[in-house]
Parts: sequence; structure tokens; C-alpha cells
Amino acid sequence: MSEGCGARKEMNNVAMSVHDSGEKGVGSGLCKRLNKILETRLENDKETLEALKELSTFFTENTLQARRNLRSKIEKRSLAINEEFLSAFSEVKEALDAIYRDVSEMNSSVQNMTARLQATKTQTRHLIDQTTKLQGESQKLCMQQEVAGAFLRSFQLSSAEQAVLHGSSREAEITDEFFTVLDRVQSIHSNGRMLMQSGHQTAALEIMEQMALYQEAALERLYRWTQSHCRNIESGDTSALLSQAMSRLQGRPILFKYVLDEYCASRRSVLVRAFIDALTQGGPGGTPKPIEMHAHDPKRYVGDMLAWLHQTMPNERENLLILLKSCNKTDVAEQVRQALCNITEGVCHPLKVRVEHILAAADIGATVLYSITNLVRFYQQVIGQVILGSLLQSTLQELQELSEQTFLLALQSQVKQQLSERIDTPPSDLSPSPSVSQLLNLLREVLSVGSIAERRQQDLTKIVSSIVDPLLQAINESATRLSTTDMAVYLLNCIYQMQSTLSLYEFMDERLERLQAQSDAQLDTLTSEQASSLVANLNLGPIYTILQDQGKGCLSSIPGMEPAGLKNFLSKLDAFLVMPDMLLLPQIGLLLSSLHRSTVQHRAFEVIAAIYRQLYEAVHDAENLYQNPGILMPRTPDQVLKLLTG
Repeated sequence: MSEGCGARKEMNNVAMSVHDSGEKGVGSGLCKRLNKILETRLENDKETLEALKELSTFFTENTLQARRNLRSKIEKRSLAINEEFLSAFSEVKEALDAIYRDVSEMNSSVQNMTARLQATKTQTRHLIDQTTKLQGESQKLCMQQEVAGAFLRSFQLSSAEQAVLHGSSREAEITDEFFTVLDRVQSIHSNGRMLMQSGHQTAALEIMEQMALYQEAALERLYRWTQSHCRNIESGDTSALLSQAMSRLQGRPILFKYVLDEYCASRRSVLVRAFIDALTQGGPGGTPKPIEMHAHDPKRYVGDMLAWLHQTMPNERENLLILLKSCNKTDVAEQVRQALCNITEGVCHPLKVRVEHILAAADIGATVLYSITNLVRFYQQVIGQVILGSLLQSTLQELQELSEQTFLLALQSQVKQQLSERIDTPPSDLSPSPSVSQLLNLLREVLSVGSIAERRQQDLTKIVSSIVDPLLQAINESATRLSTTDMAVYLLNCIYQMQSTLSLYEFMDERLERLQAQSDAQLDTLTSEQASSLVANLNLGPIYTILQDQGKGCLSSIPGMEPAGLKNFLSKLDAFLVMPDMLLLPQIGLLLSSLHRSTVQHRAFEVIAAIYRQLYEAVHDAENLYQNPGILMPRTPDQVLKLLTG
């Protein structure tokens, strides 16, 4: 600002100098410009301020000489600035010329390269087309490679899978991964069939052949592994891998059968050892006790052996079902049955030897033998339902037949022994002899042993025949020593006791009917004897004889049929009607059965009533010329019959 004020003062001084020198011829135009400059406000004129600021850099002294030389200084300074600009611009020009030369050269190079490229393009067009074609083929080959890789992954096994399938050694363990790879082989083989149907027969056949080889090798290894494990099974436990192995081998029936036979042989040996241990050593820690400790009790001994076998069957069957749980369900039932038949073969011989030894003992009663027969029969049927057609079933069948035969022989021998010692003389009271009661007690004792339903009828028939038939024969032989009446009463009492015993059992209808026929025959005999006795005691013999020959004339005129003779009979009849039991045979009271007593009495009384009816009708017949027949025989036949039969 001070510099501006100094300049303004300088300008004022110049103006005054110009004004003073007006006479020197300075025109009025200069004055106007000066005045305009003086009137200008420099604070708002940036260019002027800049110019003044620049002027102050080299106009340091405001003297007259300096003012006179100002113009030349300014021009010199302007010239110096222009020279500097020219020098600087010359460098720029040189730089631009260099750039121009470079650009020109570059342009020449580009044009040259373009020409060469055009020429090269023309020359390499075929190469480019071939390259493009090769690129397309390369892409196609890449795609084919991917397709081939996918095909190989789908229809071939990887090296790792082949290693799993073949195993590192013959003793290598089978794992779940093995079955996964084996399933993949089967899947590839199945897909090969589809590939063949799609038209790729050659590739499909090669793939199927290769997969078949893999499968055969894997199944061979699986067979060896499964056979080894089945051979070493002790407890009967089977793993899931073993079950899977059996399901894979099921498609190879021969290999499957060999493995199953190996398992059965192993289990058969284990079962025999366990059976012998149960017989001789008992259970773990001695509980339960050895079965042979009860050899003195034949029924329990045989029952314990058969029960042990029966208890082991479900365990063996369950183990087989676990072993074959992954196999085809339609074949499992038959395979389990055959395997159980095979497993149980080993125990047949030790069981048969021991049971035959028991049956051969001489001191076993018929009742115990029948109990053993029923035990063997029961287990033979129960086990036969599980392992039909097995050696164990046939062994039990043989033992059952042997025990039944032994029982019947023992029973017949026991009956024969009791009857052969002596034929008891009938007691004086004509009751069954002690031998009859003993044999019937034996019958009840034997029949008290339970028997399975489907053979009970046959057993009852054989047992009853073995005891009752010889007993009846012995009774008839001993009764021949008695009179007719005593024999009839004795036989009726014996038959009644047999009927009372047999009526407690089923399937005895035919036997009871036969006994009833014999009883009826004896009742007829006894009735005839009783009726003859009554006829004799009532003096009805002559009267009955005369009544049978009514054609000889009037009855009232026949000796013995006159009213006086009839009154003798009628008086005895009246006494008999008051006390009918008075004229009964004493043997009738010895009948054990009240029904027999009443039957004999009733039938005998009916005979008397029938004769009385015939006499009554003859007396009341007018042709016989009886006077006052109603007074002579006041009781009608029905009244007499009612009084007699009560």
C-alpha cells in the first residue's frame, strides 16, 4: 500500500510536470488520460496493482533520470522476458520435434506392422481355420474325456475299490465297505444289461464279463471268510457281517450249502459237548445239577434229558434266524428246518443209549414205563413240529415205540404174575377177590398218568385189554367152582367193579358195552334162578304147568286147580305180598350193585306177576266154571304187580 501511495505521488508529480510544461506542446489528450488514470481507484484494479507490484521490483529510485529511463528499462525487461520465453519455447519445440519424430517412426512401424499383419493374416488364414477346428475338436475331446471318465466311474471299479474287494491278504477281514463294493459290482453288472439293450453290445459284454470275474473272486473270498467264521462259532452268536455274507452267498447254492453245513457241523459239536456237560457236570457253578445225578429216578432222568434238548432248540433256531435274517424269506424256513435237523443229529446217539439203558432195567414198574412213554411221545411230537423228518425225530420215534412196547410187556408180565401166582377162590360173600382189586388198582394207577390226546384212545384200548381181558378169563376160571347162582352173583360183582372203574375214563364205550352184555347174561341167569325159587316156594310149578295145557278141559275140574287147591297158593301169595323179600335168594343180598339187586328182584317178580295174570284170566274165564271168581281172586294182576314192584 505504501508503494501504491508512492506511485500515486509519483504520478501526481508527473502530472504536475506535464501541466507545467503545457507550453511544451503536450496535447489535451494526454491530460485526459492522465486525469482518467488519476481518477481511477487502484484498489479495485487487480491488473494495475499487479503491474505496479511488478514495477516496484525494478523501479527502486523515483528520480528524474530513473523516470526518463523507465521506458527503456521496461522495454529491456520485456525483451529479456521474451528472450527467456523464446529460449524456453525453443526447448519445447525441440521436445515436440522429438515427439513428432517418434510418432512418425511409430506410425511407420504401425503401418509396417499392419502391412505385415495383413500379410501374415493372409498367409495364416488356413492355420487359423485349422486352429479353430482343432480348438473345437479339443473341446469335443474334453467333453468326450469327461463322458469317458463318467462312463469309467459308472462301469469300472476304482483301484481303491478293487483293493477292498480283493483284500490285501487271504486272511484280510471282511468289512461293510466290502459289501458296498460288492453291491456296486452287482449294480454295474445289471447296468451292463441295460447298456447292451441300448446298442453297445461289445462294451456291455466286456463290462459284464469283467464284473463277473470280480464278483466270482469276491464271492470266493467271502466264502472262505464266512466258512472260517462259521467253523469257529462257539457261543452261537452271529454278527451282522456274517448275516450279510450269507445273503450274498445265497445266490450261489453250492457255496451257501457248504457254509451252512460248516456252521451246522460246528454247532452240532458244540451241542453234543453241552449235552454231555449237562449230563455229567451240570450248569455253571453246579447249578443246575448234573442230569445223571437223577439216574435212579427214570422218569425224571428221561424227562430232564428231553427237556434240555427241547430248551436248546429255540436258541439254535434263533441263532439260525439271525444268521439268515438277510436271506430270501421264502427259503429261510426250510433252510432253518434242515439246519436244525443237521445240528441235532449229534445228540441222538448219547440220548438213545441212555434211554435204552433205562428201559432195559428190570426193576421199573409199568406205571413208570408208561410215564416215560408219554414223555418221549410228547417231546417227539413237539420237536417233530420244528424239525420234521430229522434224525432226532426218528430217534425219538424209535424210543417211543420201544418204550411203549417195553411198557406193554411189563404190564402184561405184571398182570400175568399176579394172576399166575394163584387164582383166588371167590370169598364167601361173593365179593371180588383181592387180585381183582389189585389189578383194577393197577389199571387206575397206570391210567392216572397223563397222555397226549391223539394217542390216548389207542393207549387206553391197549392198557385195558392187557389188564381186563386176562382178568376176566381168570375170574371165569375161578367162578367155575361155584354153583350157578353163586357164580352169577360173583361174576356180576366182579364185572360191576370193572364197570365202575372203566366208566371213569373216556373212549371206554365199546368195552363197557361188552361188559354190560356179560353182565346182562349173568342177570338173566340170576333172574331165572330167583324166579324158579319163587315158583317153587309159592307152589306155582304145578299150576304153571297146567296153565300151559289148557286144552285138556275145564280148569276147575283139574286136580290142583280146584278152588280149594288155589286157596293154598293164594294164601302163600298173600304172605309173599306182605313181605316180598322173605322169599328172595340169600345170594341176591350179596350183589354189590343195588341196580343189579333191584333188576333181578323186579324181573323175578314180573315172572310171578305174569303167571298170576295168566291164572287170574283163567279163573275169571266162564268156560272154566269157577264159582265166584271175584271172591276167589279178589286182587287184579295190576294190583299184584304194583304190590310186588312197589
